[in-house]
Amino acid sequence: MSEAIEIYDDRLRAIVSLDAFLKKLANGAVHSEGPVYFHEDDSVVWSDAHGNRLLRWSLTDNVTVLRDPSDYQSGNYRDLEGRLVACSSGLRAIIRREHDGKWQVLVDRYQGKRLNSPNDLVVKSDSTIWFTDPPYGITEPNQGYGGEQEQSGSYVYRFDPTSGEIDPVVTDMVRPNGLAFSPDESLLYVSDTAAFKIPGGPHHIRVYEVVDDRWAKNGRVFAVIEPGLPDGFRVDEHGNIFTSSQDSVQIYAPDGTQLGKILVPETCANLTFGGKQRDRLFITAGKSLYVIDLNTRGVQL
Repeated sequence: MSEAIEIYDDRLRAIVSLDAFLKKLANGAVHSEGPVYFHEDDSVVWSDAHGNRLLRWSLTDNVTVLRDPSDYQSGNYRDLEGRLVACSSGLRAIIRREHDGKWQVLVDRYQGKRLNSPNDLVVKSDSTIWFTDPPYGITEPNQGYGGEQEQSGSYVYRFDPTSGEIDPVVTDMVRPNGLAFSPDESLLYVSDTAAFKIPGGPHHIRVYEVVDDRWAKNGRVFAVIEPGLPDGFRVDEHGNIFTSSQDSVQIYAPDGTQLGKILVPETCANLTFGGKQRDRLFITAGKSLYVIDLNTRGVQL
């Protein structure tokens, strides 16, 4: 069995081959975050979140710099047109790279007040953007440009780029961070990483029911993640949760059972599915980008 795999439940055997090999693709970042896969050229774009750069890896080009400075981009995603949508902790905004390569700010305020510092996001099948807004770009000197917090809390927002409408949909978390929908988009998972700065603070993933495709209700704790924090995570086609943690990518079944771990030699921050069949897991951890092949496919990139 691969030294990278720990099995706690036999259901993991159908998801990860016992001889699966974790491979380092790139290093040299200050803090790797927010990977997103582009099938058009079999590449991965990710943030050097603390190095204030946006990086790209491909088999043919290895590593190139896409933006420097990147205004402290963190989480990245693709919209339904294949454009890169990103959280800018520096600009305190959601930004998008247009087809001509230019970047524009999509939203940076709620009720006339500046957002805290958007951290991670997902694009729903109706094209709306759901994102978390903790204050790390304000409070941490290596994650943004500082400033004053204008919002009364740290929320999860739903933003409609067509209408410009923005609404807070989760308001009962301390420091919401990563997020993902279940395969049928009936559930929204959100991680809370308050323990990063608040002693005794949450380090768990909560799950909410999605109501009328636009509201998140009836939240509950899905899983407490330790060691470390559930920074970023993704969901596979069967509803299994693959989440970052201090020592590994931890894998949870939809019923909340921990199935096992993919051990990673650096602290995991985020991950995404990719490859032509969406069966490769790209992991941003520490200064590096890793990949491992799976026997399951992701539903979100």
